Amino acid sequence: MPETTPRTIAVVGTGVAGATAALALRKEGFDGRILLVGEEPRAPYRRPPLSKDLVKRALAHERLRLQPPATWQEQGIELRTGTRVTDVSGGVLECSDGSRLPYDRLLLATGGRARILPYATGHDRVHTLRGLDDVPALRADLMSGGPLLVVGAGLVGLEVAASARSAGLDVTVLEAEAEPLRRVLPAPLRRAVLELHRAHGARVHTGVTLTGLTRRDGGMLAAASADGRSWDAHTVLVAAGMRPDVELAARAGLDAGDGIRVDAFGATSDPRVFAAGDVALYPDPVLGRHVRVEQWNHAQQHAAAVARNMLGAGRPFTAVPWSWTDQYGVMLQIAGHCAEADSLTVQGDIGDFDFAALATANGHPVGAVAAGRPHDFRALRTVLEQGYTSPSQAAVPTPWATQAAG
Repeated sequence: MPETTPRTIAVVGTGVAGATAALALRKEGFDGRILLVGEEPRAPYRRPPLSKDLVKRALAHERLRLQPPATWQEQGIELRTGTRVTDVSGGVLECSDGSRLPYDRLLLATGGRARILPYATGHDRVHTLRGLDDVPALRADLMSGGPLLVVGAGLVGLEVAASARSAGLDVTVLEAEAEPLRRVLPAPLRRAVLELHRAHGARVHTGVTLTGLTRRDGGMLAAASADGRSWDAHTVLVAAGMRPDVELAARAGLDAGDGIRVDAFGATSDPRVFAAGDVALYPDPVLGRHVRVEQWNHAQQHAAAVARNMLGAGRPFTAVPWSWTDQYGVMLQIAGHCAEADSLTVQGDIGDFDFAALATANGHPVGAVAAGRPHDFRALRTVLEQGYTSPSQAAVPTPWATQAAG
């Protein structure tokens, strides 16, 4: 950890991680210069509604702002929007507008970009959904009716599918894996979510390897799979996940691959440079390896913790990642790393989405999921938190019914 007190801290990335870190620096009493620099042309905003509320209501920046417009100036944070940082060298940010911004300490909160499928480029009415700029064209195409094809059954894809289906659109979801949400939920819960979508009339096909996307004579888009099947759609959403934006870190010579590798304090291989949020590959104390988490709440928690460490707090990050998803009026609350589980202890009925479940691996709690039971979910998060602070002392609460997670 750097020992000298910084006078200028730069934060690259105006998503929730970058914005939270900048505000946390002020809250912790830092009175030096704070630079908050990002490519998007607008002030920081909330991203979860982009997929959860896309069809329900129009999404304007004014309704999604993370903070009132005056906050940044009142906090003495120099917010530079619409500015791309092209290089980091010798304690200076090189920017696309020609400006050079010196810093003593740097936080990279660059997040990620939507994964692009090569066969899906160059077509009208083919979309990705990562930021507010993606919303108007996608929403306009959805509002014009016609079948929607969603490529990818992760949280974003399924939330948009549920929203569109609830609005009466014809919806088909294609997933390359054998089940949806393989990175998020244990198998019994993945199957329950799959059946939820099918019960509401969405067609979900798993184990699909797409090979191409073409336009038919009538203007419809046709997606073809390796096994000869094809699906027609008016609108296509490619929801194939995100790719961490590590280009700047790589140019700076940092240890970066599928994320920017950091230690428990958020420091990179350069002790003056830190990383937080979706882009950070950090050591998880329960799993015992570096992981990268793409969750709104995690980005906030991690960024605030790293900001404190930039000021010398010296406290390792041990918070439990958690998120939620709303599909067809069913809210699932998810904590930890459920996909790592080899067994699941359950109270309630999974099929009716009235349950609380604790996921374990080798007898140790690694995750929790609940639907319709917020009190139980809070209790299970407490169990997980005990495991994150003292992994060897974590215990599974009893009596619960146990079933295999696979």
